Amino acid sequence: MKSCSVLAVTALAAALSLAACDKTADKAAGKESADKSAVAEGAKDAKTIPGLKDEKAQASYVVGLTMGKQLADIKSDIELETVVRGLKDELSGGKKLVDDGQAREIMAGFMEKMQAKMMAEQMAKARKNTEEGQKFLAENGKKEGVKTTASGLQYQVVTEGKGAKPGEGDAVKVKYKGTLLDGTEFDSTEKQGGEPAVLPLDRVIPGWAEGIRLMPVGSKYKFWIPSNLGYGEQVPPGAPFPPNATLVFDVELLDIVKAPKH
Repeated sequence: MKSCSVLAVTALAAALSLAACDKTADKAAGKESADKSAVAEGAKDAKTIPGLKDEKAQASYVVGLTMGKQLADIKSDIELETVVRGLKDELSGGKKLVDDGQAREIMAGFMEKMQAKMMAEQMAKARKNTEEGQKFLAENGKKEGVKTTASGLQYQVVTEGKGAKPGEGDAVKVKYKGTLLDGTEFDSTEKQGGEPAVLPLDRVIPGWAEGIRLMPVGSKYKFWIPSNLGYGEQVPPGAPFPPNATLVFDVELLDIVKAPKH
């Protein structure tokens, strides 16, 4: 799981930092007084924070905050008091309630359980989004000016251009804005720096490719793309939209970049 891997990386980084400090200390033999002065200066520079008496306390608290953020997604599946107990047992070098083999076995089972839970939640979200999308499209398709293709793509002509239409294998220069049904913007050329984007039509989602091929250059269209013509259930990692989301795009077709002739 993400939280476990991040904590492992954090622990490794901390260990490397300590090792680096040890090496620095070795090289700095004979300069103890200078080091003490530097530490004293650092202590003076530490900001006063109520409840955190010194720099060590402040750093300790922030380590706790960081760990808390990483564990936030599974907070309902763990016991905070027992997490703290395990942390203390590990750092104190005292007797542990489980050996390393048991720890690996328990963690493997826990990760499997969390993955199954996450998958179930993902599927429930996907079903809900599919139902909401279908309901929206059924009503949206009745609106004046909205057309529905055989595939289920819906579009509306905002401005009809007079140029050529893109063909198979072409790339297009466009300005666009993508939103969810609730109006949340998840992507746009404006967000990407404001410059038009050049996109090969064989590398975009099916609904986008179909819609763009309907547009003469100079046109502005609005698309409503059902989930089966978008990203579907398997959204890209870190995607700013949920599974089976119906996507809305405002697109302006500026130019066609023709595929090279062979």
